[in-house]
Amino acid sequence: MLPFNFFESNAQNRRNFIRNTGWVLGGTALLNLPGFSIAQNRTNQFEIYTVQNIIDLIIKETKLSAFKETVDTIKFGSPDQIVTGIVSTMFPTVAVIEQAIKLKANFIIAHEPTFYSATDNLAKQEINTMIQKKKAFLEKNGIVIWRFHDFSHFMQPDMISLGVKKKMNWQTYQKKGDSLLEIPSITLEQLIGQLKSNLSIQHVRTMGDLQQKCSIIALLPGAWGEQAHINMIEKNNPDVLVIGELVEWETAEYLRDARQMGSKTALIVLGHSVSEEPGMELFVEWLSPKLPGLPITHIASGDPFLWI
Repeated sequence: MLPFNFFESNAQNRRNFIRNTGWVLGGTALLNLPGFSIAQNRTNQFEIYTVQNIIDLIIKETKLSAFKETVDTIKFGSPDQIVTGIVSTMFPTVAVIEQAIKLKANFIIAHEPTFYSATDNLAKQEINTMIQKKKAFLEKNGIVIWRFHDFSHFMQPDMISLGVKKKMNWQTYQKKGDSLLEIPSITLEQLIGQLKSNLSIQHVRTMGDLQQKCSIIALLPGAWGEQAHINMIEKNNPDVLVIGELVEWETAEYLRDARQMGSKTALIVLGHSVSEEPGMELFVEWLSPKLPGLPITHIASGDPFLWI
């Protein structure tokens, strides 16, 4: 999905986002925390972190300044909560929350929305019983959710795109920016097979001749939107556009007409969640050394569809 610049702001969430609390470290002050004792290894005391401590650390380590407007805010819970474990995922589904509870992890870092809209703007959703049920479930189990979207995409390199490239062994094939690659030539059918195998995807949608050769790849995982898709094709004329999702009456119809009039650009639609999940898996690898002693687990939210 595109950075927040393309969406509306949320003033209250923004205030939560910039809220700054001090580090809470292992030491005598922690003895006053109810229900907590200081775990100790041979030489060092483990640090105790609040949600806000971890958010501040992540933002610092991205080497980016805080955005004036962003969707990367706490979606549910308190920034002052002591963290027992972290789960990273694409979508914080009920199934993912249930697995986090089993792991005794009370902080979920998700790439995409919690409450079914781009900005999680609850005021716009007048009647939505699922939101109330989900909030009650999170409250009952003491779960905090923070979104890690804009920061991940503005990192250099883009963490989500890099996660896909690592899964595909494409790190050395960079041609232009984060999105344009030049790989050894293979057929569209072979490329689809590699994507399905390496990204653990059962089904994709495609448009093009399965035997056409593909070398120049435009990689736009997630939901970039039709204008980004079309601009990429117009400016770079790739052999294939590999995306997460599309609006069928926009990108798909543009490409259908373009191919009818001589364009050779093929299309592969992976699915939104599965196309960006490798980035949130890579996030665990990136974050774990920065929080030694704290359990951090990736749980894939998976493809929501049953293909029949």
